[in-house]
Amino acid sequence: MSGGAARTKERILDAAESLFGERGFAGTSLRALTDAAGVNVASVNYHFGSKEGLLRAVVQRAMASVNADRERMLDQLEAGGDEPTVEELVRAFVTTGASLVARHGERERQVARFIGRVMCEPEPEVRRLFAAEVGPVEGRYAQVLAKALPHLTAEEVAFRYQAMVGLIALHQSGTLADLHPSFQGGPAARASSDATEQLVVMLTGLFQAPSMTDPAAAGGSAAR
Repeated sequence: MSGGAARTKERILDAAESLFGERGFAGTSLRALTDAAGVNVASVNYHFGSKEGLLRAVVQRAMASVNADRERMLDQLEAGGDEPTVEELVRAFVTTGASLVARHGERERQVARFIGRVMCEPEPEVRRLFAAEVGPVEGRYAQVLAKALPHLTAEEVAFRYQAMVGLIALHQSGTLADLHPSFQGGPAARASSDATEQLVVMLTGLFQAPSMTDPAAAGGSAAR
């Protein structure tokens, strides 16, 4: 690809990342994209094939470094000899996800808004597209995590895993710190490293909590 073509492709990606984050996928027209990028529709089709292809490319660009680091850390954990612990798996997953925004420098707010918007899109096809891009790596994590949680059913592991992914997305986008004005200046507004550590501790506890199918746990819940 020539230098000019590469720069055009990057302009389109930047414009899409900004507009998708601001207006959502369905709310962003190709006309708005091409105007913002200073290109024509033929350029979008040439580089990405379609609007959906463009969204896929934006997700790939935003998540590439996180996916690579998660895979590398999982490889290291599995090569250690012992089975990875729940805390080790949660820490590897959370710390790489929480650092996503900081990796993009001047674009960090734009990336944060984009990730938060995509994860919360009402259109299920958009969420499915995002899941497909992160699926191979996250699927590995889910399988290894399930092995570390023999006390949970497959459905419970899946639900708690989905809760972890959603919470990290809220943290990545900055939404978590703004959910309730009464807590401004509280834990969620502290240094990013402190918030990340709290997520690790909290989510490790979430996964290690008793199964809802455990009669003792169910009885305890009923008693409360």
